[in-house]
Amino acid sequence: MTIAIQSQAARHPYLDGRPKRLLIDNQWVEAASGQTFATIDPGTGKVLAHVAEGGAEDIDRAVASSRRAFDGPWRKVKPYERQELLLKLAELVDRHWQELAELDVLDMGAPISFVVPRKRRALGLLRYYAGAATMIHGETTDNSMLGGEFVSYTLKEPVGVVGAIIPWNGPVTSAIWKLATALATGCTTVLKPSEESPLSALRLGELIVEAGFPAGVVNIVTGYGHTAGAALTTHGGVNKISFTGSTATGQKIIQASAGNLKRLTMELGGKSPDIVFADADLDAAVPGAGMGVFGNSGQICMAGTRLFVEKKIYEEFVHRVAEYGRSLKVGYGLDPQTQLGPLVSNTQLQRVSGYLESGVAEGATAISGGSRLTEGAYADGFYVPPTVFTNVDENMRIAREEIFGPVVVAIPFEDMDDLVRRANDTMFGLGSGVWTRDVGKAHSLARSIQAGTVWVNCYGPTDPAVPFGGYKMSGYGRESGRESLDAYLNTKAVWIKTA
Repeated sequence: MTIAIQSQAARHPYLDGRPKRLLIDNQWVEAASGQTFATIDPGTGKVLAHVAEGGAEDIDRAVASSRRAFDGPWRKVKPYERQELLLKLAELVDRHWQELAELDVLDMGAPISFVVPRKRRALGLLRYYAGAATMIHGETTDNSMLGGEFVSYTLKEPVGVVGAIIPWNGPVTSAIWKLATALATGCTTVLKPSEESPLSALRLGELIVEAGFPAGVVNIVTGYGHTAGAALTTHGGVNKISFTGSTATGQKIIQASAGNLKRLTMELGGKSPDIVFADADLDAAVPGAGMGVFGNSGQICMAGTRLFVEKKIYEEFVHRVAEYGRSLKVGYGLDPQTQLGPLVSNTQLQRVSGYLESGVAEGATAISGGSRLTEGAYADGFYVPPTVFTNVDENMRIAREEIFGPVVVAIPFEDMDDLVRRANDTMFGLGSGVWTRDVGKAHSLARSIQAGTVWVNCYGPTDPAVPFGGYKMSGYGRESGRESLDAYLNTKAVWIKTA
């Protein structure tokens, strides 16, 4: 990391020294309290910008704005007009992607080499849901009992105001993921970004206004989870919450939603099994399993953090994964050679470091990594190298709890039935992986693993058309695909007596 690379942060066009404000009713306004908070570059520990600290009063203003839009001009916008607006936003995101990507690099630390290619996903989401906007419809139904004197049909109607709460580990794509679905269905949205990485969502808000969305259709309130986030989840004027984040926070949101029985989409934590058989293509499985947990510095909800390896190849494979991790360049995110950036914050660094210490204290062996990087250019940032633990008891904290860092526990297996039991022995069920040349094993495990996604001979690809979500305490509801649309729609039955 060099001074030249660090100085690029100061030259980013969005970081002009002025405090960042809230987007309410297509106007940029200060928080009612007048307070701001600092957002930090995790690669250097330095302040990037000060951002408006929204609270309950600002959430009230934003929800009222979204309600006016939903009951007024947005309700009159035709599906093909919603489609045009989403396509216009896609054009603007395409044009400004490098700028948005660099904001995410600076704000949460992901390498530019990781974020820039996600442009395809961001544009894919916007264009997929632009297409979906004109394909939402009910259906006619033949009555099973009453015969031809009645005609029945259904209408699909937007649920109303959506509170979208996004995580810090993929800010701009997470914002687009939430907004595209809500807007396609005709809902309005109050977006609450994470306080750890709010900048790209705010810049996206500028593009939403430029695209021509009516006032109030998208409002953005920055602030802390326990204030702004809590006010959004309890607000009686919000009809649905779409949340991505930790299971613990998700549980609080479920309780908070009871007041007006809000619809919920909950994409929560994971402790995903990634299973490698001896017959797998190991040359593909080593980097695949490695980046399945080390990618984005392990700050991915579906990361394959429990690596089950068939015993006959265990020693070879695990040491190859450790060597692969050591070969990855850990550094400042704007360096194009960087493959792993810092953790998002000092708080996250302390959390991950605590798990590293816990693993060793409980008897596991870190055959690579194992402690924070502090030498030279790493001193001021929040850097942890890829870490592989062996000699792991499956009751250890590192084997059962979500770490959200570049840390994998490697566990041998022999028996297929026992493997399934152990893979499913977790409160989570978000992702999973299987590496094998045996199609029978692949199909068998795809049916047996209790997870929302099973990747075979790959780990982590997503697509706007393919649903994503979890089992058990990894949440419920689905994002992406046709399944996600129904969560934003009410179904109304209409009966007409013709006799």
